[in-house]
Parts: sequence; structure tokens; C-alpha cells
Amino acid sequence: MIELPRHGFGGAPIGNLYQGVTDEQARATVDAAWESGVRLFDTAPHYGLGLSERRLGAALAGRSGYVLSTKVGRLLVPASSRDVRDAQGFDVPGELERKWDFSRDGVRRSLEESLERLGLPAIDIALIHDPDDHVDQAIEEAYPALAELRDEGVVRAIGVGMNQWQVPLRFIQETDIDVVMLAGRYTLLDQSGLPLLQACAERGARVLAAGVFNSGILATPTPSGTYDYAPAPAPLVDKATRIAKICERHGVSLPQAAMAFPLRHPAIASIVLGARAPEEVTTNATLWSRPVPEALWAELESEGLLPKSG
Repeated sequence: MIELPRHGFGGAPIGNLYQGVTDEQARATVDAAWESGVRLFDTAPHYGLGLSERRLGAALAGRSGYVLSTKVGRLLVPASSRDVRDAQGFDVPGELERKWDFSRDGVRRSLEESLERLGLPAIDIALIHDPDDHVDQAIEEAYPALAELRDEGVVRAIGVGMNQWQVPLRFIQETDIDVVMLAGRYTLLDQSGLPLLQACAERGARVLAAGVFNSGILATPTPSGTYDYAPAPAPLVDKATRIAKICERHGVSLPQAAMAFPLRHPAIASIVLGARAPEEVTTNATLWSRPVPEALWAELESEGLLPKSG
């Protein structure tokens, strides 16, 4: 079983998610993560049409002792339109576009191109990325292709990465994947992914928890902003505010609790936090290094804000 560090760096922001980041800032952000002790790094072709992979590969060149994951399912091909910028949330030129491909050949081609961008001969983890509308093909074709690559030593571990838990549960039940990246479905506000976590614990598969701030509402001491990339509904803001007030009574900030909560589940090996600036990395590292008292979790459970543990 692959050993996974407790804290990981998510590479979407250095792929210019929502706004541009210079090469220098991207490099400084990865350097800050390294200096903070982060040894798990996650990226994907989707992130900035390959920009995140190129930047992360350059920043990690010459370093060792880390775990690196990337993803398959989207091939990057020449754009069919004349859009000046990418239309899927990344501030990059629109010279390429994404093409869904979960076939055996598509998976092998995707990983080969990722390794070229990363400047590596092999990768630690390859995840099938967002096969929401291609589930059967992903299980019947993409998974066997990754299993072959695992047998060949091109990847050490394989899995699936999604914003939902139902399809990853099928993978756990029907395939021999090693890892699941679950985004946003096991957080202070959303524990809907518990059935998946329980199945992973029984199977011995490891979970990477991403989206622990639910896209923003849990990222600051005072809840606001977005939930799942849309304006946060008032009932969720109210619930998050109640959680934040209880956290404050225990000397804990809301984002600190949001980072600590997922790691309490035995199936979750790591949390993965995106960052676009060194200051964000340093802030996160400071928060995760602070202990969270058990009394906080007990009070949140007693107030009905978290499910009862045990």
C-alpha cells in the first residue's frame, strides 16, 4: 500500500484557476509548500490545459521523497474554435481544448503526455478524473488500462477522483483501485460521503480529502462566499456560523476545524489544499499544526452539527 502524507498541495490554482498566476509566483507557492513539509502534490491536465503539470514538474525537479498524483480522462487537443481564452475557468490561452476519453488508448496517451509535461518517467498515483457521464466506460476500459500501467511500474497506485461519492463507491465495489480523491463530500458541512468512506475502510483503500472548505464557505473564520462553486445558501451559512461560534469557544478557527475534521476518519489518509500564493500555504500550515481539542468535536456532535462518532 502506498504511504500518503497527511497534507497535500492541490495544483489547480497554479494552473491559473479563475485568475492568472505568474510562473514566479507559482514556483514560490510550491517552494513554500515544500518548506512547510508538504510532500504530496496533486495536479491534472484539466488544470490550466497542462499548465499546472508543467509548473509543478519544474518546481519539483531535482527533489525526491514526495508523492505526486495526476489524472486521466481528458485529452488535450488543438482547439476547434477561435476562443482567445479557456472557457472552463482557467485564465490561459484557448489554443487547446479538453476531449473526454476514457478508452484504453486515451488513458495511456493521457498519462504519457502528462509525464512529458511533468518531466518524469513514472508517476506515483493516477486518478480517473470526473467520469460522471462515462461511468461504465471508465470501469470497463479506463480502470483496466491503469491496472496495466500499475503492473508495468509506470504508476504505483491508481484510483478515481470526483466531487461525488456514489460513482467512487462503484469503483471500490467493482475494481481493485488503491486510492479515491473525494472532493467536498466529507467536510464540516457535508458528510454525505460516509458510505464511501466506510467501504474504503473495509477494503483498505485510502482516501484523499479535497475541497475541505466546500469551495470557500469554510475558508475564513466568518462563513461567507461560495458553497460548491455557487453562492452559499442562507441555511448553510447559518449552520457554518453556528459551527464557527462553537469553534471560537474552543480557541479554534473555522478553517482550522475544516482541515482537521476529515482526518478524524480512519479511511482518510490526507487532505489536499489548493493554493495560489506562498502566504496561503504558510497560513494553512500554521493552522494544521495547531491541535484541536476533542471537546470541540463532542460539542458539535451534541448540538447536532456533526453526526455522532462511534
